Amino acid sequence: MDDPYHNNLNQQVTEGGEYTYTQDVGGQDGYPYQTDYPPQDEDARSDATEGADDDEQMYEGEYQGIPHPDEIKEARRAARLEARRKARQAAQQEEEEENLPEQYEAIMEDCGHGRFQWMLFFVLGLALMADGVDGFVVGFVLPSAEKDMCISNSDKGLLGLLVYVSMMVGALVWGGLCDKMGRRKCLIYVLTIDLVFSFLSCFAQGYGFFLFFRFCSGFGIGGSIPIVYTYFTEFLQMDKRGEHLSWLCMFWMLGGLYASFTAWGIIPHYGWGFAIGTEFQIHSWRIFILVCLFPALAALVGIIFMPESPRFLLESARHDEAWMVLRRVHDTNWKAKGEPERVFTATNIKTPQTQEDEFIEIQSDTGTAFQRWTVRHMTMLQQVMANIMSLSAPELRLQGLFLVIVWFCLAFSYHGLGVWFPDMIKYMQYEEYESKVKVFHRERVEHFHFNFSLVNQIHREGEYIHDKFANIEIKSVKFEDSLFENCYFEDVRSTSTFFENCTIKNTVFYNTDLWQEKFKDCQMENTTFLHPKKGCHLNFEVENDIVIYMVSFLGSLAVLPGNIISALFMDKIGRIRIIGGSMLVSSACTFLLLLSFSQGAVICWQCLFYGTSVAAWNGLQVISVELYPSSKRGTAFGILNGICKFAAILACSIFAAFIGITKIIPIFLAFAALVCGGLVALKLPETREKILT
Repeated sequence: MDDPYHNNLNQQVTEGGEYTYTQDVGGQDGYPYQTDYPPQDEDARSDATEGADDDEQMYEGEYQGIPHPDEIKEARRAARLEARRKARQAAQQEEEEENLPEQYEAIMEDCGHGRFQWMLFFVLGLALMADGVDGFVVGFVLPSAEKDMCISNSDKGLLGLLVYVSMMVGALVWGGLCDKMGRRKCLIYVLTIDLVFSFLSCFAQGYGFFLFFRFCSGFGIGGSIPIVYTYFTEFLQMDKRGEHLSWLCMFWMLGGLYASFTAWGIIPHYGWGFAIGTEFQIHSWRIFILVCLFPALAALVGIIFMPESPRFLLESARHDEAWMVLRRVHDTNWKAKGEPERVFTATNIKTPQTQEDEFIEIQSDTGTAFQRWTVRHMTMLQQVMANIMSLSAPELRLQGLFLVIVWFCLAFSYHGLGVWFPDMIKYMQYEEYESKVKVFHRERVEHFHFNFSLVNQIHREGEYIHDKFANIEIKSVKFEDSLFENCYFEDVRSTSTFFENCTIKNTVFYNTDLWQEKFKDCQMENTTFLHPKKGCHLNFEVENDIVIYMVSFLGSLAVLPGNIISALFMDKIGRIRIIGGSMLVSSACTFLLLLSFSQGAVICWQCLFYGTSVAAWNGLQVISVELYPSSKRGTAFGILNGICKFAAILACSIFAAFIGITKIIPIFLAFAALVCGGLVALKLPETREKILT
């Protein structure tokens, strides 16, 4: 039998397997509703809804916690609106970040280039000069320090190695920190560390303390180069960067000239030192280290009065501080140009998003000051590491690899030959000295008074009976298988003098520096040492050959023409041509080293090599700060400078090993590195018209 109620229902099945029925009333479409139970009878339906108001009817799914369909639609609509809002915000932010470099460049052009940039130029130049001085200090003081502190050959090599290692670590650490802490703050830390530990090294009497202080000093000053170039770049407009960064490079040359000149004028003067008691000796080489602190001290005083980089302040969302710095630059420059009424027109500077740079703090009521300090610095360390990892991004990976190759090749050849030149000169001097040695064989000397110096001699199987050696200097003398009987030594000074397999009987040594280390496999019979001068003693006339100072001075001076040429043409012909051309010309100059048969020839080719290769250094340092964005600029430059120091360590070890053996291998290695680096440099992107990002 047909049910009239069911005849007016249209049954449909929904996606969830539920049934939907539509009732036709009076020939009109009914309303849908969902149910998971069979339809009720008409009377039952009437009883269930009797007395209920249509406006206050409660949604029956509410008892089961099921949202109303209208609520679901409203939530979906709100989600779509939020997604569209975020998309518009992201697009707007991306557009602002793209426009920020152009806006900043326009502001710098409005500020102009003038007195402020020149003041900052000299302050940062002094910091760069301090780094140049530190690169020469160890080499100049080592001949005196090894005698003053009795440093062995192995320990002497360790000193040079650790200084380069500390500078490498300093470049990596401070380069990364200056992107998070600020350029100015990190430069103050760097110079302070260098000053404190260099000062302490002047008074270190033991080799261990001296080594530690020089290591800490190198760690400080090693971070100066990445910070200085990054800092100065961000105050320059595009058409001034190449030229003025190249002029800044000249201060490294001035550091070499300052160190060479002061070492030449101070170290050989033994009388300039002083002593406190018998154990605390301050010789002239320590005074030289003290004088070498002046550039760093002057830079530290100057940088205190300089502002932070506005680029860094914008990256740190410190908009107001950046605006004040830019206004200071603007007012300083235009006031010096006679236009003090000119108004700084920039009123709104877009600031990039820096939420990832916000530090995590522990509230004062939940943690101690130490805990907050620990969290703050651990967070900073994580950010620095994340910054380093971001340099491997696809858009930076290829150019970063090319830069690493060029930096390594140039540093390997430059620092390798930088060690080879002075060592080769010393070897030539040694060969010439050895060729003039006098050999005495089986001489017998009795009742003779030696009142003249003995120099560059070898005495074999000699006999010295009742002889007196008084008030003389014995220099580079060796006694082998000889007999000394009833002899008297008084006030004798010795340098590179040894007694090997000798027999010494009834002999007195009074107030001499002839002590245990001078006697090798010798037999002593009734021998007396009165008031001996134990330990190592300096002879500045021997240990400080002015030729070495002159070589360093001329080598530093030789880069002046290259610096001038690169500064004048850096913005005209481009960075890439400067780097590639300089390295390829320098590689050709290395072949002239095969013709270095005299000390004069070595000095001449050294000056030529330094003069041609310095342009590559200038171009490489300019392009390194221009390729990377402000948030990664210091980190990237620090890594590249650390690679430079690593290449220097490797080159110094390899090139020094071939001194006196062959010239061909060091020359070939330098040539190959320069050619490889020069060709790779031509693959780098040109940045002379690039706006800093």
